[in-house]
Amino acid sequence: MDVRDSNGNILAQGDSVMVIKDLKVKGFPVTLKRGTVIKNIRLTGDADTIECNAEKVKGLVLRTEFLKKA
Repeated sequence: MDVRDSNGNILAQGDSVMVIKDLKVKGFPVTLKRGTVIKNIRLTGDADTIECNAEKVKGLVLRTEFLKKA
């Protein structure tokens, strides 16, 4: 199973990704701004999502359609 970013690049465990769109985080007063770099991602069993820690939000699950490899 290949996990791909919005541009079709293959993502691997521990990669860094960049957010390509402002994203509101449910349950938190934080918005992930476009251009935010997220380091050390973890792959899930789903090809459309990854797990990561960003800014003050731990255990965040993001859809790969909003990310590009940094």
